[in-house]
Amino acid sequence: MKKTRFTESQIVKIIKEYESGIDAQTICREHGIAKATFYNWRKKYSGMEASQLKRLKELEEENRKLKQMYADQSLDNLMLKDLLGKKVLKPCEKKERAEYLHSTYLIGIGRACRLIGLHRSMWYYESKRNDVEVINKLEELSEKLPTRGFDEYYGRIRQEGYRWNRKRVLRVYRLLQLNLRKKRKRRLPARIKEPLEQPNGINHTWSMDFMSDSLIYGRRFRVLNIIDDYNREALAIESDFSLPAERVIKVLNEIIFWRGKPMKIRVDNGPEFISNALQKWAKDNEIKLKFIQPGKPTQNAYIERFNRFFREDILDAYLFNDLSEVRHLVSEWMDDYNEFHPHKSLGGKSPLDYVKNEYNHHILNSKESSLPEPVKGI
Repeated sequence: MKKTRFTESQIVKIIKEYESGIDAQTICREHGIAKATFYNWRKKYSGMEASQLKRLKELEEENRKLKQMYADQSLDNLMLKDLLGKKVLKPCEKKERAEYLHSTYLIGIGRACRLIGLHRSMWYYESKRNDVEVINKLEELSEKLPTRGFDEYYGRIRQEGYRWNRKRVLRVYRLLQLNLRKKRKRRLPARIKEPLEQPNGINHTWSMDFMSDSLIYGRRFRVLNIIDDYNREALAIESDFSLPAERVIKVLNEIIFWRGKPMKIRVDNGPEFISNALQKWAKDNEIKLKFIQPGKPTQNAYIERFNRFFREDILDAYLFNDLSEVRHLVSEWMDDYNEFHPHKSLGGKSPLDYVKNEYNHHILNSKESSLPEPVKGI
């Protein structure tokens, strides 16, 4: 409460002067007070004695202190609720929460420490611990032996001559979250970059790749595209919710039944293509799988070009209710693509027209070469 330069007895005396008939303006001028102050005194303290006025001011001061105490307790309660998400045990964690209260609620350091139960000396304490060497060693071992555990790492550390305490190494091991199981990617063998060559005939090299899209209610489905690189003919477009390696092998066998066996199949490094089942199938059928380098789709440019046409004409152009609708549209589009789609790289011919033209040209050349040479002089 704001202090005043007038005591309680002086305030009562001024009010009584007014009640005796002295003009308010004269009283204010004599005592050097504002008219507003005088009227406030008269409104609040009129009819009171000095002792009563003193007691009233004491009660007002106590009331102010109680309100301030209630506000502080409410703020403390609010700040503690903000930190009840997790039980705090370590001093370093308590210090983090004290810093949070200090910066968020703009309270003093001492008050923040009392709320958290942290000794104030811990606030100013700075750790001199340096675990950089332990961290580097554990990271080195985790890269070299990703499937091993703490006992293996600690045994190797002791064998190398480091005398670090087991509890210290275990603490750093857990801080690095090496105790959590991590799913490791399957390591791929080195892929050799090979130029994209134009095959000399059909069934020399095929290409296949996966695409994906979703039905109108959000369920994803996949599409397997297989083409012949010689004339860019679409050999198969298989769509389903799941297309594992066994399904890929089934589709390839169906194509080989009516078209014949290819010499090579160009693929990327997807899980279905690097599976043991497809590797065994290719080896049994004497078919070479040509893997492109990871992250280099341009090395499989024939199928990527085909995928662009397929996505623009089918996947991006329609909304699908179910798989039967997808398969119906795919069947119609595949027939139209093979029979009528003009390729600039094929001289403006469709895949089937290009094969027919090359076949007729080959037959004609073979007949011309079989004709006898004309006799000179006739």
